[in-house]
Amino acid sequence: MKLRFVFTLVGVTLLGSALLVVGAPPAAGTIEGKVTYTGTPPKMKVIDMSKEPGCQKEQSARTEPVRYQTVVTGAGNSLQWVVVYVSAGPPSPATPAKQVVYDQKGCEYIPHVAVMQVDQPLEIVNSDQWAHNIHPMPKVNPEWNKSQPPGTPPITTKWDKPEFIPVKCNIHPWMHGYFVVLNSSHYSVTGSDGSFSLKGLAPGKYTITAWQEDFGSQSQEVTVAGNETKTLSFVYKVLPY
Repeated sequence: MKLRFVFTLVGVTLLGSALLVVGAPPAAGTIEGKVTYTGTPPKMKVIDMSKEPGCQKEQSARTEPVRYQTVVTGAGNSLQWVVVYVSAGPPSPATPAKQVVYDQKGCEYIPHVAVMQVDQPLEIVNSDQWAHNIHPMPKVNPEWNKSQPPGTPPITTKWDKPEFIPVKCNIHPWMHGYFVVLNSSHYSVTGSDGSFSLKGLAPGKYTITAWQEDFGSQSQEVTVAGNETKTLSFVYKVLPY
């Protein structure tokens, strides 16, 4: 008769001659880097909010004038508001139930670029004391245009298909932003330093895409193994205006 012995240690099970790791966390890699530009980017104009005195008064308290955010640059030729995301690779986790919040404050859309997954709830609020309207202009999702007076409940919605959707306000024509709807849960929006970080990536080969609303998209392929961190750089060549 053969005897079978099992010895259990902390986090490890010895079964005969086999060694099994119990409760080991799955490998989770990271891709990080910066988005920069070469050349001469366009200079963003100061926004004239005189048609909405409340907004103009609120923004006058700022130390810097409010400018359009189509192209926002920082130190070291960095680019802000660039969406960096996994456009191909191992499957993403399920769509989160937590809603993305998009605000209207001081006659600006906050954030300028809001990223969400397909079918993820989107909540649009109006923090101003005057009316706004939200007018997304998709090409593959349904288009709509809704008014939102002050003090009214949030507008709740979601998008069925991935798309980069420009958003405007028909009441205040300087208000402009983007809804970026992705299939992937792995994305990052660059801040003033142009940096991005994609965490929690399973081992595998990925296509990483950077999107900027004025300069378009560019992609790179990278393979992640185990818990390693890979570094990527995206550089936009900006022609003089």
